[in-house]
Amino acid sequence: MAEFFTAIDDKHRAFIARQPIFFVATAAEGARVNVSPKGMDVFRVLGPNRVAYLDLGGSGNETQAHLTADGRITIMFCAFDNPALILRLYGTGSYHVLGDADFDALASHFPKLPGTRQIFDITVDSLQTSCGWAVPRMTLDKERDTLIRFHAQQDPAERLARIAERDKSIDGLPVRVQTVMLDPAA
Repeated sequence: MAEFFTAIDDKHRAFIARQPIFFVATAAEGARVNVSPKGMDVFRVLGPNRVAYLDLGGSGNETQAHLTADGRITIMFCAFDNPALILRLYGTGSYHVLGDADFDALASHFPKLPGTRQIFDITVDSLQTSCGWAVPRMTLDKERDTLIRFHAQQDPAERLARIAERDKSIDGLPVRVQTVMLDPAA
């Protein structure tokens, strides 16, 4: 049975911290619905109605484009162990591109990772838990480090040149690209 809540409590926070993967869903009028899986230790609960996650460059940047156009976002966590549970966070989001003052204000909550692109900052309006009884039980073998290794070997000037060309989503919505690279050693 589904239950709705108006704020993230300690039990929800602990559940979120245990999950190795989360899913991000956004949409904008006239565009595709986007659902992205996210791994790594990049999600933070910042308060009872605020969460954020660090975003690395990868495929497209649909989440940013959709938040600019529409603002709505849903984050879903699934327990792949026991007890079964699904937790959805419903809210509105904004983004802070690497190099922005707002990015710098949030960056201390996250690891310094090669390929960092932006931080998504989400105001949680409500959350829902549901049984999750149809989600399979699985165990995590290990995290992938492929994306980190890929970004670590990139030449910063070449990477920024490629990024500069990616100013549209797959549906042609505008995307604000970063103009600086993170130095994980700094």
